[in-house]
Amino acid sequence: MRFLHTSDWHLGCRFHGEDLIDHQRKVLDHICATARTQKVDALLIAGDIYDRAIPSLDAVRLFDRALHQLADLGIPTVMISGNHDSAHRLGTGSGLYAKSGVHLRTDPADAARPVLLDDEHGPVAVYGVPYLEPALVRTQLDAETASHQAVLTSALDRIRTDLATRPGARSVVLAHAFITGATTSKSERDISVGGVAHAGADLFDGIDYTALGHLHRPQSVNDRIHYSGSPLAYSFSEANHTKSITLADLPAAGAPTITRHNIPADLHLPLARLTGRIEDLLTDPAHEALSEAWLQVTLTDTALPYEAMARLRQRFSKTLDMRHVPAGIPAQATDSPTYRERVRGRGDVKCRCSATEGMSSLSQCQVSEIDALTCG
Repeated sequence: MRFLHTSDWHLGCRFHGEDLIDHQRKVLDHICATARTQKVDALLIAGDIYDRAIPSLDAVRLFDRALHQLADLGIPTVMISGNHDSAHRLGTGSGLYAKSGVHLRTDPADAARPVLLDDEHGPVAVYGVPYLEPALVRTQLDAETASHQAVLTSALDRIRTDLATRPGARSVVLAHAFITGATTSKSERDISVGGVAHAGADLFDGIDYTALGHLHRPQSVNDRIHYSGSPLAYSFSEANHTKSITLADLPAAGAPTITRHNIPADLHLPLARLTGRIEDLLTDPAHEALSEAWLQVTLTDTALPYEAMARLRQRFSKTLDMRHVPAGIPAQATDSPTYRERVRGRGDVKCRCSATEGMSSLSQCQVSEIDALTCG
């Protein structure tokens, strides 16, 4: 059975103020066209459909258009909510969507209710585990603690209980999580609880294919656990990523065969990074091709040049981000810390975030607020 695996669409996201709706429309068209030309049997969409819990009207319109495209393919689609999504809003109408072959899993209670598929080798049970906010779902899932490891363990235990009633069925699980061993970028929202954002890959032992979302770089955790990555870059840290969608061919037994289909170059965001002294950047003819690119510029002048951004934009009109790192100082010293840097040395302790008062979920906190968790 052939699956097309994608995730992290982030519909409605803006890139340093630039509207991405047209870019996202084109890449969704490409995903649907690939599903058709590659004759896939089902689509797996592993969360972060929207970029925010309350999406813009343009984002909602684009999602509605995508739903019609998915239904028109005539093949099943299984979709879960991610940490950027409002599970309740995304799940509205899911019963009606299912009648058109689009199966949304946004409620943890439905994680062990599979979408059942068949091919010449027999049945395949596809389970969708939405993003699990530990503090909110611990009681519902009877988890031992309010941690990512604990709530995912409870969800997978329920899935294995259901799978045991389906002898001979192969299994596919969609999940939206940070799994140990994967590589992050600076685009993903921190989902730390007590400084621990990740869960172990052994949670998915015995599952034939795990289709993950949340991390934007396409990658394999092992031969059965894969991230599709986002189809577009959502930060300059992703400028050199090879964006793709994943085809997973599930055999009668054994690990799936994975093929990454790169997103065509003409659909990429026109991102580039420049580093150097401002006078060199403004006069070097080698940079002429970047006059319309979306740029992140790192200036290495000893002192920050006067009106640097205005001067850069005279030549590079789409300079979107500028930073000053005098020569001899590592660039990463001014960048936002990565997941690994933020969680280094922290334990899995109970925390609370004052910013969540009145909010529906911890994931609505900003990264700076997450880092300011009060622990006890």
